[in-house]
Amino acid sequence: MATDVLTGPTIMGTGTRTKVYKNFIDGEWVEASTGQTFENRNPADTRDVVGIFQRSGKADVEAAIAAAKRAFVKWRLIPAPRRAEIIYRAAEMLFERKEDFARDMTREMGKILKETRGDVQEAVDTAYYMAGEGRRMFGPTTPSELPNKFAMAVRQPIGVCGMITPWNFPMAIPSWKLLPALVCGNTCVIKPAQDTPLSTFNLVRVLYDAGLPRGVVNIVTGFGSEVGTPITEHADVKAISLTGSSAVGRIVGTTAAKSFKHCSLELGGKNPMIVLDDANLDLAIEGGLWGGFGTTGQRCTATSRIIVQKGIYAEFVEHYVERAKALKVGNGLDETVEMGPAINENQLKTDLSYVDIGKAEGARLKCGGNRLDKGEYQNGYFMEPTVFVDVDRKMRIAQEEIFGPVVSIIACDDLEDAIEIANGIDYGLSSALYTKDVNKAFVAMRDLHAGITYINAPTIGAEVHLPFGGVKATGNGHREGGLGAIDFFSEWKSIYVDYSDRLQKAQIDRAD
Repeated sequence: MATDVLTGPTIMGTGTRTKVYKNFIDGEWVEASTGQTFENRNPADTRDVVGIFQRSGKADVEAAIAAAKRAFVKWRLIPAPRRAEIIYRAAEMLFERKEDFARDMTREMGKILKETRGDVQEAVDTAYYMAGEGRRMFGPTTPSELPNKFAMAVRQPIGVCGMITPWNFPMAIPSWKLLPALVCGNTCVIKPAQDTPLSTFNLVRVLYDAGLPRGVVNIVTGFGSEVGTPITEHADVKAISLTGSSAVGRIVGTTAAKSFKHCSLELGGKNPMIVLDDANLDLAIEGGLWGGFGTTGQRCTATSRIIVQKGIYAEFVEHYVERAKALKVGNGLDETVEMGPAINENQLKTDLSYVDIGKAEGARLKCGGNRLDKGEYQNGYFMEPTVFVDVDRKMRIAQEEIFGPVVSIIACDDLEDAIEIANGIDYGLSSALYTKDVNKAFVAMRDLHAGITYINAPTIGAEVHLPFGGVKATGNGHREGGLGAIDFFSEWKSIYVDYSDRLQKAQIDRAD
């Protein structure tokens, strides 16, 4: 098993050396052809350099794709149950290393340890699930319309798959893409987000420790235009899977369409949580806090809009704001912290700009809205949990994805009005309803135009064995997780076996 050289410059005068991570191509750790690197810094304390990574270019992408193409020749012929056994072993190893990987992730991404442990656990769960799919890659067998003829359909791998992953779930989301692709018999080239490459390295290293052959998965680190674009454009990449913004998704989808690549886009969200008069108010408040400020609001499924029926609006706002003000913000490595930093300076500036937008639009800022930059916060990208009330459904803060700890609370008349507000956006990823009325719950499940609906739970909390994705500007119809992922990373082949020993003409040779 090849290992990388983990050496580098001394940082902060501590005498410790920062690890230098290389690209992983064809089973070897190699430097970028550009000779350039970039730093991965802790957003809670930018003095802390987590690692130094390769700033790659087109030549590195081409080398990785060539390695994946060579590996595909043999990997596709390994029986799916054998491929799945490697993934199962990886699941066991991921679980054993969960605490170390969670701490790495908190350092590079910022979210609290409870959440990063959950991120690693999601990769574990995905690995266990996809390992089972190695023996369940079913296809239909069906009666032929002609005698002495057999008909069936089987799944086949696509080839080299390119993957571009985000920074907010830096191990879970790569696992959603890599593991179903592998069990289906594909080989992969993955570009992790430049803010959080280490967690993807940890995942891939485990896969190779579990026995994955060389070249089957390759990592190329770097920036979107320098790495992501060459992956998307390359003729030998037969499928591309992106999790990112809707703006980037439009570009990737257009590029992929030119060469007829399979293309899966999981994009933005502006997710509504409806709270009706009969809801368990305490439960709804806790759900809204977790959905709105978990991961510092940096989730595509974040509960960024809370739509509250007028009968309980004032009471909900009072208690929700009180609880938001009490949330402890800080370094996620502190077990008592409840919300970490923004991922980087640009994201923090975006979050703060929407505070100004909300004020200018006439929404009432009820709490937060400020950067935290004194004392323990001075070296990080921290912001107060922020709540706007009396928000109009058409305001930009109620329509546009912010991707930060900014929650808009909107009043509604009844369920019908709430659903109209909920659906009145460009996105359609997740949605939620709090009510004790089962009839209203079923109406919401039917009428909310979203890929996911929760009843008496916030808009976050998806499980790996169900399809994940959305409608409208949230995606292009494909799904991650569960059978949706297997469907994307495999192609159907229909097979007919005629054992009549004579020419039979379908749709013509019938005994009418």
